[in-house]
Amino acid sequence: MDLTKATITDIKKNMTRLSVNINKIALLRNSRGGQLPDVIKTALDCERYGAEGITVHPRPDERHIRYQDVLDLKEVIKTELNVEGNPVDKFVELIHTVHPAQVTLVPDAPNALTSNQGWNTIRHYKFLSEIISEFKRIGVRVSIFIDPEEKFVEGAKECNADRIELYTESYAKDYLINPEKSIEKYINSAKKAIELGIGINAGHDLNLHNLKYFRVNIPNLLEVSIGHALISDSIYFGLENTIQLYLRELK
Repeated sequence: MDLTKATITDIKKNMTRLSVNINKIALLRNSRGGQLPDVIKTALDCERYGAEGITVHPRPDERHIRYQDVLDLKEVIKTELNVEGNPVDKFVELIHTVHPAQVTLVPDAPNALTSNQGWNTIRHYKFLSEIISEFKRIGVRVSIFIDPEEKFVEGAKECNADRIELYTESYAKDYLINPEKSIEKYINSAKKAIELGIGINAGHDLNLHNLKYFRVNIPNLLEVSIGHALISDSIYFGLENTIQLYLRELK
């Protein structure tokens, strides 16, 4: 069947973008010192293999992605650079310098091993509103990392965020027990986001086993950010093949 350009464009609009989180590559590099594996080359290879974005989450202690990595990535990334983090002063300065396509606000504590909660967008309304306004003023799209609660979606809208990122750890855990039950809150949150006109991203513990079910059931899912599972799978399948496997689940 021949597809017109307009049809192809419509299909692409309905696809969920895959942004590859390369924190684990940086963690491996830092464990030994030097530049192996090469974080910048890995990001470029991910793009070359089909990734539609690169995600990094620098922590204040720079235990994996370093602030300099973000500066270097901005110079070479051809898709979208998504920078995640808690907007402490150093992070805010970084965003002003880098001007990534998207910043994802995550309320992670400095000693947190990984992201473990979403924002209470009601309690932190004033703070989030101010920082979102600051980032949007310089032309950066802002997403807020939230638990799947409709009230937090409404709060994100009140804060004037462009998107939410649904924190999917509970989905991934409960999916192994009861897939239908595991996704209920996420469906309701997505419907609320659509009603309010706010974009939907998702991330955390999504993998080759649970990604397709999530994508099929969440309407208007614009982007998923996947790092740990994807990088782990690449040890067995190779990076190029792994990215293609994830893209297949999304399309």
